[in-house]
Amino acid sequence: MSAVAEHGAAAPDPFVHPALFYRDEREYLDGTVPFVREGLAAGEPVAVAVPGDRLRLVREALGDDAEAVRLLDMREAGRNPGRIIPGVLRSFADAQPAGRRVRIIGEPIWAGRSAAEYPACVQHEALINTAFQGRAVTVLCPYDVGSLPEPVLADAHATHPVVIPAGPGPARDSAAYAPDAVVARYNEPLPLVPDAPAFPFAAESLTRARHFATDEGRRLGLTGVTLEDLALATAELTTNSVVHGGGSGVLRVWGEGGHVLCEVRDRGRLTDPLAGRRPPVRDRRGGRGLLMVNLIADLVRMHTGDEGTTVRCWFAR
Repeated sequence: MSAVAEHGAAAPDPFVHPALFYRDEREYLDGTVPFVREGLAAGEPVAVAVPGDRLRLVREALGDDAEAVRLLDMREAGRNPGRIIPGVLRSFADAQPAGRRVRIIGEPIWAGRSAAEYPACVQHEALINTAFQGRAVTVLCPYDVGSLPEPVLADAHATHPVVIPAGPGPARDSAAYAPDAVVARYNEPLPLVPDAPAFPFAAESLTRARHFATDEGRRLGLTGVTLEDLALATAELTTNSVVHGGGSGVLRVWGEGGHVLCEVRDRGRLTDPLAGRRPPVRDRRGGRGLLMVNLIADLVRMHTGDEGTTVRCWFAR
């Protein structure tokens, strides 16, 4: 049941999610630094998670005030867009005192994001609205209009209820706001990769599936912690398939460019768009498999539909 204001109108959602469009460093700082300082002046916890070059600009402009701000390089913390909500945004917001508004600057999309990464980025931006609905949180998302192509900027209008145009001008409601449609549109099928080594698995072959993945990963150049991460992701995904995806599936592992890819296909269907993007619930067992995969992989892409679900993970080699 939605809250109702005194005169019968629906109470506004305390969550605020504007897109900030900027053309140069001056506009970037004009849009971000006052946002940070206003939060600090109001006693609000503030975090800034943006690419390293932008992070340096903000840190220098804030001077001594930077010591009171949580600063994160999004190229590292958010390399996999699927980990940004649980590992960056919720991690910071959930640690703050109850009832206090939280301010975060998050810039998950920049020139240089790959074609494989982008669908996960835009789905992330759309899902922020669901992840923080009803919470006193403001997430400001900068977009570089000089380096990002027009379709990316159009998607920003669809994933943000409020937009702040580049240059002078007030914030305004986005007429194109449609986050659920964006999530559905980027639920793109992941085509089968010809000749990728495959291992069909069921409950009795989960251990052999993990060994198959580590053997292939080692052959393709993974070592140390990254090879262990591949083994853990394989274990989590194949177990999910057995428990929730019809009891069986097919595991594939192959090399592509500078990465080793691990993919699991099964007959299940994901109905929760935030699956794998929620922090773990204390004292509750289970439900952490996809989250764990998001936290350790360099990129995770998912497709789900009536025919089943595919989860594909990238690990740098």
